[in-house]
Order: sequence, then structure tokens, then C-alpha cells
Amino acid sequence: MIEELYQRYINSAGVSTDTRNITPNSIYFALKGASFNGNTFAQEALAKGACYAVIDEPAYHIADKTLLVDDVLTTLQQLATYHRRKLKTLVIGITGSNGKTTTKELIKSVLSQQLNIVATQGNLNNNIGVPLTLLTIKPETDIAIVEMGANHPGEIAFLCSIAEPDYGYITSIGKAHLEGFGSFEGVIKTKGELYDYLKTHHKTIIANADNLITEALLGNYNNVYSFGVGEGVNVSVQCLSTQPVKIQFADSSLQTTTEGFPANIEGFTDTATVATSHLVGSYNFTNIAASVAFGRYFKLSTKAIQKGIESYIPQNNRSQLLQWGSNTVLLDAYNANPSSMTAAIDNLLSMNSFPNKVLILGDMFELGDYATQEHQSIVDKLTEHQWAGVYLIGKNFKQTKAPYPQYETFEEFQEVFKNLSFQDSLILIKGSRGMALERLIANS
Repeated sequence: MIEELYQRYINSAGVSTDTRNITPNSIYFALKGASFNGNTFAQEALAKGACYAVIDEPAYHIADKTLLVDDVLTTLQQLATYHRRKLKTLVIGITGSNGKTTTKELIKSVLSQQLNIVATQGNLNNNIGVPLTLLTIKPETDIAIVEMGANHPGEIAFLCSIAEPDYGYITSIGKAHLEGFGSFEGVIKTKGELYDYLKTHHKTIIANADNLITEALLGNYNNVYSFGVGEGVNVSVQCLSTQPVKIQFADSSLQTTTEGFPANIEGFTDTATVATSHLVGSYNFTNIAASVAFGRYFKLSTKAIQKGIESYIPQNNRSQLLQWGSNTVLLDAYNANPSSMTAAIDNLLSMNSFPNKVLILGDMFELGDYATQEHQSIVDKLTEHQWAGVYLIGKNFKQTKAPYPQYETFEEFQEVFKNLSFQDSLILIKGSRGMALERLIANS
């Protein structure tokens, strides 16, 4: 059945899952969700130009136009794995609690300087997004970079079974999605499923030698390409500054890498190269350093790595440094968990050129039984320092014991915010995705 579907797929314009943006001559997959049933839109998809529809409810079958399967999502995943095996394209898997998307985009920016790359769009990193990414691989694609997200045990292992990565990197492991993982130990185990897969299949791990948690997951596995600030690594990377992040890198690699990639090895000397990024914060240093390691591993030139780093501009409310009147806004409102919130506060403290520092912080979601404890910990950290202003938004922050203004809803704070006046301040805006705090300055 998959073979038959694959023949239709390679003669089509790709895959569509939403009738609002059907690509002509694509195959429509009738996915289901909590509030929708894609089967009911199969006829509409065909009318809008889809050449075929994959369904899992007999009532919507149309002769010669639909393929009836047991489960549409499973079929999509099987098709993606089949396609990935057919083309034999190299696949990089990336996971972690923080920095997945930024790291993925940096690696893409670097490798794209000399290689044909496809990568996860945005953060489509779940059991639907991963197969959709794999299905964008073309015969000319050198490498696919696949971001893998999870909020429950076993999910990374499952995504690995779909993508079958040849290489993998864990960005960091922190207190994210504690509600689903049950504990910090659950986070470590689940993120480590990527390394478990790579070790079982004798694949290559790219590792940050300075991260003690991810290093511990390696055990005695030796197919590792490492980077870090210390000695004994394949690629040495130093942080020169964090506002913005400026790095210096040199190559100390003695091992060979995958054959068939550009043989240009300019820069493989002891001479260090400096690259200045558009990112801020010490927490972004390792994201950038990882992109250097991947560039070195795949034999890119020094100039290509430098250009890839310097040309990447953050978007989507991720560590964006914006001017807002006389103020500078550090907009980091895409997501938040205790680890990333702490890192953002530490970064703000390090920005010594700004005497007036303001924090607008929103709730951190998916912490379960740890919610009260973790929000109070953030408040306690804030009270150790002097700030020009602190504003806490959300039900969890509202319940903390805090010497700062607290607002239960975004709308409540928004009314107050309209009448606040900031001058020559550095303003951190950070919260979980559901808080959507970027709305505060969206029309400013």
C-alpha cells in the first residue's frame, strides 16, 4: 500500500493537510484533531485541485480519488520514512528543552552556504511536523535538519523511528514540560532518547563538551564529535561578548567526515576566526557554537561558517533586540520555562550598559505540580536585585508572594501598560507561547 501511495506521491506536487491552502496536484491527508475531522474536507480538497486524498473513514470514499487506510496520520508517517529511505539523504535530529529552533536555524544558515539543505519550518517538530519535513526532501537535498519536540516520555524515540537520523544534537536539558514528563529526571530521559537511538544504530553524536548533563548521556560511546571552550574537543569555540554574541572559533579536528561534501578546507589551521551574530545573551553562545561544529564536521570553509552565523537574523519573538522609542526591548516571548526564564534574567543582569532595566514576565505553562514552586523561585531570584520595574502576568505569577505588581490576565495588564511610560530603558518581555506577550508592542 505504501509503495502504491509513494508512486502517486513522487508524481504529485507534494502533500497538503489543510484545505485552506491546497497545492494543486498535491495529495491531501485527512488528518484529525480535537476539534476537526479532515475526512469531512476530502471532497473539498479534491475540488480545490488535490489529485488524491488519503482518508480513514469509508463514508468519504470516492472511487479512484481516495485511498482508504486504517489511520491517516500513521500512513503519513510511514510515507515519510519510506521517502527518507528511498533518497538516502543525511538527516540531522535536534532536540532539547531550550534553543531547538534557534540552533536549527543557525545550522541551516551555516550549512546552506555550501550545501542543499531542507529543515523543519518554524517549530513544526511533532508527530505531524516531522513527517512533513521529511517529505520536503528532494533528490538534490544533501541534508535534512529535523527538529524534534516532546512533552511526554517516549515521544523523541518515536520521532527517531520516523526520521531515522544519522546525526543528532541535544541543545540543553532544563525544566520544561514538567507536567508531561513528571519530573526533571523524566525530561533528561526523554531528551536522551535521541542519543539512545544514535548509539543503538552506531550513528554520530555532535556534543557540547561543556554541558555536564548531556555529556553524562554519552556514557562511553565514542562516535562523538565535540565542541566547547576547553581543551580536548574537536572544535574550540570561545565567547568574546554576549551583547551581541561574538565568537571566535578554530578547528582542532583530526577526524575525517562524510565523503562527498565540499573539499574546501580553508581555515583548518590554528588561526582563529571571529563571527559577530545578531543574537544576544550568553544562552545563545552554545547555539552558535553548535552551528560552527556542524559546519566544521561537514567540511565547510571558514568563510562559509562565518557568513552563515552573521547572516542569521532572529525572528518570531526569539531573542529579538528591538528599538521602541528611546527604549531597547529584548523580545523573547516565544516560549518560557524555568531554565530559559532564569537564563534570560541572568542575561539582563549582564547588560551593564543599560542602567534602567524593566521586566515584563508572563506565566510559564505545562509545569503541573511544579508550577507554584517554579514561579516563586523566579520571583525570589528577582528580589535579589534592583530593577527599574517588574510586572508579573498570569494566574501562576498572581499566586506568588511578590513585591511587584501582579496581573491575572494579559488584558488586565494591557490596560495598565497603555499608561506606563518608559525612558531609556532595557525591557525584557518573556513568557510562554500562550501568553503571547508580543502583543504589547505589536502596534507600537
